[in-house]
Amino acid sequence: MTHVENELNSQPECWIRAAEQAAAHGAALPAAGERVAIVGCGTSYFMAQAVAALREGSGQGETDAFAASEFPNRRSYDRVVALTRSGTTTEVLELLGGLKGRTRTTAITADPHTPVTDSADDVLVLDFADEQSVVQTRFATTALTLLRAHLGLHTDAVVADARTALESPLPEGLVDCAQFTFLGRGWTVGLANEAGLKMREAALAWTEAYPAMEYRHGPISVTTHGTATWMLGEAPEGLAEQVRATGGLWVAGGLDPLAELVRAQRLAVAVAASRGLDPDRPRHLTRSVILAPTSH
Repeated sequence: MTHVENELNSQPECWIRAAEQAAAHGAALPAAGERVAIVGCGTSYFMAQAVAALREGSGQGETDAFAASEFPNRRSYDRVVALTRSGTTTEVLELLGGLKGRTRTTAITADPHTPVTDSADDVLVLDFADEQSVVQTRFATTALTLLRAHLGLHTDAVVADARTALESPLPEGLVDCAQFTFLGRGWTVGLANEAGLKMREAALAWTEAYPAMEYRHGPISVTTHGTATWMLGEAPEGLAEQVRATGGLWVAGGLDPLAELVRAQRLAVAVAASRGLDPDRPRHLTRSVILAPTSH
């Protein structure tokens, strides 16, 4: 079994621990009413998108999500939260360094012995969710669960759905598809983006992700026999029928959307295996992007 398989299978237990710890970390996390930005790179950026939509959608405060490299420095926030598994990503460290002394910052990381612990004002360490695989699974979803619990939006049903996602077989014929599209609405747009990234990283698959209502505005044109469209969350009325009419495979997301992401992670591993790929070692990728200092 690969590292990524072991790690994605451990997610229910990690989520339980994160949810239990949320109250203890409350002072380091955004308070209701604060204006907040959540930043990250790659997977962490897509988790930031999900958290931002959850927080603002639940009425707890204006919340934006940015790739760390694209943070708008002229904007004013009460707090910036950085998601970084490794704690060494160049763009995140540079951003936190630039915010030092003028904006309160919180870093959520997996490793307490990395530079991010000196760069952020508050640091939350989820070392029990750290990973050996380059491909992120449990750290990302555990960080999201911590924040979801902090917002009062996590329930035991989410963990139960994750167990179902790990135990239930994938839809017949899905692994053999040539193209995959993931759709979301609201906070699940970030999850759809992350599902697509997992497929590209681990399985080198042709994968796209969109807000569900945008799918009719062009992307549906590539849907046909041998392609799959997977909805994370509740689908817009009539969309499933439209996808089936193209000959494409429609996958309905009946579980909690975060558990549906676990199913997508399993799909990425299964497609990688069918193509003879090692999902732990995706080509051209490393655990953290550390850039050499630029000379001026």
